[in-house]
Amino acid sequence: MEKMTAFQRFSRAFRENSSLTKMLIVFTISGGGLVAYSESKLDNGMNAITSTEVDGKKKRVVVLGTGWAGTSFLKNLKNSSYDVQVISPRNYFAFTPLLPSVTCGTVEPRSIVEPIRNIVRKKSVYVRYWEAECFKIDADNKKVYCRSNLTTNLDGEEEFVVEYDYLVIAIGARANTFNIPGVAENCHFLKEIEDAQRIRRTVIDCFEKASLPNLTDEERKKILHFVVVGGGPAGVEFAAELHDYVNEDLVRLYPKAKDLVKITLLEATDHILNTFDKRITAFAEEKFQRDGIDVKTGAMVVKVSGKEISTKEVKNGGNVSSMPYGMAVWSTGIGTRPVIMDFMKQIGQANRRALATDEWLRVEGRDSIYALGDCATINQRKVMEDICSIFRKADKDNSGTLTVKEFREVLDDICERYPQVGLYLKNKQMSSLVDLLKESKGDTVKESVEVNLEEFTLALSKVDSQMKNLPATAQVAAQQGSYLADCFNRMEECEKNPEGFLHNNEQALWIVAQPPEYKHFGQFAPLGGEQTAAQLPGDWVSIGHSTQWLWYSVYASKLVSWRTRALVISDWGRRFIFGRDSSGI
Repeated sequence: MEKMTAFQRFSRAFRENSSLTKMLIVFTISGGGLVAYSESKLDNGMNAITSTEVDGKKKRVVVLGTGWAGTSFLKNLKNSSYDVQVISPRNYFAFTPLLPSVTCGTVEPRSIVEPIRNIVRKKSVYVRYWEAECFKIDADNKKVYCRSNLTTNLDGEEEFVVEYDYLVIAIGARANTFNIPGVAENCHFLKEIEDAQRIRRTVIDCFEKASLPNLTDEERKKILHFVVVGGGPAGVEFAAELHDYVNEDLVRLYPKAKDLVKITLLEATDHILNTFDKRITAFAEEKFQRDGIDVKTGAMVVKVSGKEISTKEVKNGGNVSSMPYGMAVWSTGIGTRPVIMDFMKQIGQANRRALATDEWLRVEGRDSIYALGDCATINQRKVMEDICSIFRKADKDNSGTLTVKEFREVLDDICERYPQVGLYLKNKQMSSLVDLLKESKGDTVKESVEVNLEEFTLALSKVDSQMKNLPATAQVAAQQGSYLADCFNRMEECEKNPEGFLHNNEQALWIVAQPPEYKHFGQFAPLGGEQTAAQLPGDWVSIGHSTQWLWYSVYASKLVSWRTRALVISDWGRRFIFGRDSSGI
């Protein structure tokens, strides 16, 4: 029998013995040390459960998708009374905020993915996974129809049907081409790992093609013209990454290409990063101008051919012009996947851009189906729709009028059930409902004043103007997944003791828990040159090299496992020492 080395014995024991509770990872980077320490989860004493051992009485939860929303739900689900079945064509979770880094070799693809089986294998909840794609949802019969993407030599059917008691739809969205001719055929997208790998290969191919001896300088310029469509965070970060990649790494390998490369960023609105603070927008535009990145705002793409991109000026008479390009990356919003569009037609939501849910993430009209992440949008209920029931709830003595005291007692419930009320008070710099009454009745409002239903309605008539859809970001999807898992963990308890604020006109609505409250933790915009802009809670803005290190810290901490953290940190260290990988593999 072959003897095992000490390292092999340690590695085997660490992987197989879950009672090892400490893990220490040490890296030495450029003369400095970085130590990561973790407390691993203790063995819960459960053996692996086979499919034949699952209690047939357990309710089946089918989860579609392994993105931010679906993975967050699986990670936080702790109630072992469910039989969970996960269906996705992607058998891993990808840390998508680092996709722009993958396109330029800063980070390797394997470093930002974690197999979904690794994430769920030590959970007390029984979870099964199938690598397949859902192509039809039958809500009436509680079935999903799936098709395996794996090719085999077997004669078995590639399609199968799965029944469910609860369905969690978290399949995300696809790139939105806005039906512009030529976009799908000629542009690269940046939504998946495969997209980033294709971009990486294409960049190297462009440089190799431009190095051929039989080309003129004019032809080389066309090949080395990289166009990024979309001035949002993803488009801006990719343009910045590509600029650094070219100027720090590729010009060393292709010195003749240095003066021929051009990067153009097209944005249809007046500014890039228009969801950020104006200070960040101005800094980003000035930095890109200094770096030689050509930013064209007010330029709407109308057609993409194999060699040219045609744009129309939003202003100045709508002139149409064309520019040659070597590679184009499309990063301009999200669209609905076909299976979701078919499902929306089935349930009467054909005219919407995404699945409409209530505040508890339940698809409207389907209590057993939940939708979260980019494929869904919360249809926030308006205050004016429930103004009568709110008034009756506050009018405890049934006098037909409300005092300021009664008005104030119901404020917390109103703000919790209708977040737009709190936003309205904040934006108007109002500290209480007394200020709201002053706005409608004048400055003479006192604690003893009474308002009737008409005056109460007038006071709250403008708050619905503050209703906003949540942004389609990883933060939102992850928080929704965590919230829904918590609901499932406490479902039996909350069915007996509902926590929510009941409305639904004359009929009480069954509520599992309080509606989720989205917490914004800030957003980053890496701008290249080891500089990043950050907009943090409280409208704090930070820009510069120190913010880049904050970006490193936050992103490293948000990775899903210690394995991916170790790999990403080592990739960053390798880039600092040896530069980016320019092989295109």
